[in-house]
Amino acid sequence: MSGHRPAARPLANRRRTIMSTTTLPGSTVATLTVTTPSDREVQITRIFDASRPMVFDCWTVPELLKGWLHGPDGWRLAICEIDLRVGGATRYVWQHRDGRSMGMSGAYREIVRPARIVATELFDEDWTGGETIGTVVFTEQAGKTLLTQTVLYASQAARDGALGTGMTRGMGESYAQLDAYLASLQDAAKGAA
Repeated sequence: MSGHRPAARPLANRRRTIMSTTTLPGSTVATLTVTTPSDREVQITRIFDASRPMVFDCWTVPELLKGWLHGPDGWRLAICEIDLRVGGATRYVWQHRDGRSMGMSGAYREIVRPARIVATELFDEDWTGGETIGTVVFTEQAGKTLLTQTVLYASQAARDGALGTGMTRGMGESYAQLDAYLASLQDAAKGAA
């Protein structure tokens, strides 16, 4: 052994992990894990205390999406159009209480209910450097659901730019809203039984 250390991989090629925790009602703490598995990808994982079909529906049924997919600081999902079939289109428009709006369109490439969705996304004001491809995998784990969302950007610069916007904080907040919404749906189902 020469004592020579191997050269470190350039930062751009290293897999980075960002952890974020959200305290849920009771003593539950949910962890959002964000990694960069390649130079163009961001991968987000999080466990939800709900069945896989319920989480899948909250991801694909417009009325359910409007119940949780809001942005911070007064942004609400006002328009949600989903044609849930391969080749079907999506359209989301968020409205801010001050009148501003932000829209995104896409198309489904793959749907395997309730396990997997692959779709394109493009914001009206293209801040992501072109179309992204999102893959969402729903994995059942003892009555809970592990959600793994991978976003493939057009370039490394686009991925790094998206990470620089605070997207992980925003996603953490959205997923906390999904947690609360899932709990309310489960409570309503128990009350109806």
